[in-house]
Amino acid sequence: MDRRHFIGGTAASGVMLLKARTAFGYEANSAVRLGLLGCGSRGTTVATSFAKNTPARVVALADLFPDQLAVGKAHFDAVNGALGVPGIDAGQMFRGHRAFEELAASSAIDAVQISTPPWFHVPHLEAVIAAGKHAYCEKPMGVDVAQAKQALEIGKRAEGKVSLDVGFQVRSAPPIAEVVRRIHAGDLGKLVCIEAHYNAPNAVSHSGAGWSADEFRLRNWLWDRVLSGDILVEQNIHVIDLCNWIIGSHPVKATATGGRNAITHQGDTWDNYQVTYTYPGDVHVSFSSTQWGANGFFDVTERVFGEKGIAEAPYSGPVRIIGDNAWAWSEGAAAAGSGAAFAANGAFSDNLEFADREKDRAFIESITSGKFHNQAEAGVETALSAMLGRMAGQRGHEVTWEEQLRHGERYTMNIDMRQFG
Repeated sequence: MDRRHFIGGTAASGVMLLKARTAFGYEANSAVRLGLLGCGSRGTTVATSFAKNTPARVVALADLFPDQLAVGKAHFDAVNGALGVPGIDAGQMFRGHRAFEELAASSAIDAVQISTPPWFHVPHLEAVIAAGKHAYCEKPMGVDVAQAKQALEIGKRAEGKVSLDVGFQVRSAPPIAEVVRRIHAGDLGKLVCIEAHYNAPNAVSHSGAGWSADEFRLRNWLWDRVLSGDILVEQNIHVIDLCNWIIGSHPVKATATGGRNAITHQGDTWDNYQVTYTYPGDVHVSFSSTQWGANGFFDVTERVFGEKGIAEAPYSGPVRIIGDNAWAWSEGAAAAGSGAAFAANGAFSDNLEFADREKDRAFIESITSGKFHNQAEAGVETALSAMLGRMAGQRGHEVTWEEQLRHGERYTMNIDMRQFG
């Protein structure tokens, strides 16, 4: 699958209905049995979208913590009940530090949605693919260079055997997909540069009586650079992914600044980055991000400058091309620009309203049709692009793509997970 069509280059309009048993064992209109690994806010949101928008059925849950597992069961029992299907069987509830292996080994599921903190994505993906299950893995594909290289090897083992999707659902948002299609068709002519930003409120804090320091870290993983990859790799990666998709390549080098200037909570993530990427053809991307209180301010956009015009692709507001080939998205509420608020669970409205739905449908269709996806390589490429900016900022000087790969960056979590048996 070439880079430009990776993850929803053309949005799926529905799920394929098969007339007979396929070569891969799925009956006509049969449900793909989905296990959710990580019952937090985002994981629950995506799995609910699978349940409501595709023939998939959530039949198993796994989480490190019993309280999150219990909340997940109550939620999906209600979701399944409204859909007229059974709730979650007690035998398909897996808890503790080995829960991911038990879920992957379950004969009751066909696919696993990996929605654990980013540091765990690659080891959990390893277990899921080794068990022969289809995988929907949230971004990023690793928090360091070592994990990214491991993810690439896992992708090679999955090729032609199972579907492996990466959670860059923004590519599947109909307005975004259409403006990128027009850019690729030449409506802007030669690309010159991109100006992009991701400004968001601070991550929500969690606290509980009797938590150890390790449990606090794991519950507040968004504050922790090792567990999250920092804001550039965990959150801002969506915008960097769109830049890669638009340009059709990864950056060759980056310079960056940033720091921890506003936030005072525990952890070591930065609250702002300013990155200049250089892409092949001397195309430059100027990217900036902020993540702190700031009265809940939220604004994400990309402006693509070409010789024939400018394309704008914000999360909220007009998606359009200004110039020789003027055009504007005019379907539904997205055209009006409702000023959508930040959604910590990723369930955005406005231009991203149908992003999860279309992404989920494409993944399930790839399974039922037997036309398996393998998005590991492109997912790793985007993860490394985000890491390149982070490394340039942390080291305080320009870093090239080749230098980053040679560096072999490796993060160590330093938590004994056996305490969460």
